Amino acid sequence: MTAAPEGPGRWAGIGTGIGSWPGVDARESAAVILGELAALPHLVELPARGLGADMIGRASALLVDLHLDGTTTGYRLTGRRGTIAARAEDLLNQDLDAFEEAWENAGLGPGPTVKVQSAGPLTLAAHTELVTGRRVLTDPGAVRDLSESLGEGLSRHAAEVTRRTGATVVVQLDEPALPDVLAGTLTGRTILESVAAMPEPETQHVLDTTIEATRRSVAVHCCGGTVPTGLLRASAADAVALDVARVSAADLDGIGELLDSGTTLLLGLIPTTAPATPPTWRQVAAPAVTLIDRLGFPRAALRSVAVTPACGLAGADPEWARTALRLTRDVAAAFTEDPESL
Repeated sequence: MTAAPEGPGRWAGIGTGIGSWPGVDARESAAVILGELAALPHLVELPARGLGADMIGRASALLVDLHLDGTTTGYRLTGRRGTIAARAEDLLNQDLDAFEEAWENAGLGPGPTVKVQSAGPLTLAAHTELVTGRRVLTDPGAVRDLSESLGEGLSRHAAEVTRRTGATVVVQLDEPALPDVLAGTLTGRTILESVAAMPEPETQHVLDTTIEATRRSVAVHCCGGTVPTGLLRASAADAVALDVARVSAADLDGIGELLDSGTTLLLGLIPTTAPATPPTWRQVAAPAVTLIDRLGFPRAALRSVAVTPACGLAGADPEWARTALRLTRDVAAAFTEDPESL
């Protein structure tokens, strides 16, 4: 296995997954990921296992001195470890055991890079509740505590993956709620609650608090609404993951500025469920080539991007999930080897 380069550049020129995977078998998923995504395998999420395994619930296994518990409307932030937190921790440990076993079976050792994922602090704050039932996002002090706890937890999680495998670990923060947080379009949990837009400087501070606490290279994945490219360019993130199918003409300048700034783009190109007609790697690569052309960059700029599925693969059938990884790997190789010919 060839290790990715050091620093922010370790994201470039590779294919990787976004995070979620179909089914409930941690061992099988780990073996598939290590077999298909050699350059940057990831510790998968298996949300089909239920509470504590979905994107929000899984974070309870990562938070330090904070926990999530279930409510009739979702998850609530608490200071005590309850059933949901215990389940989330147990499932995460199962995933780590399965990944370590697959790593050893593949004959891998120190050197390669592994990616771990978590809901980001803003999405967590948007989709969890205080004990009062209000969104955590409405309480600046709770948001601060959550962002610090998550960052420290991710640092410990990454260190555990390194201890088990010897790999360098990078982190992906999933922030699908980021556009809604900035726009103030989240609804209240009750008719008496309003959720104001969070100013961009405050939003960036929350995000950077978590990023800096991880002590790792971090990519921010945002597949909801308009990606706030200016905020992400100014943030401490080394990379930004986005769904190319969602890019509009209004987004082009911001995406070009991300590339100019040296931020690595993780381009979501592979459909998350099987199309009626199986695509070739050239077909799924075409939107990225078109994007680079529209931005006015030479095709060689494709060597500096990474390739991913458009989003997580939890909704895919197992056969398509494997196909999606192979397409991801093939497109990344084509971008690296001879992008000018595309």
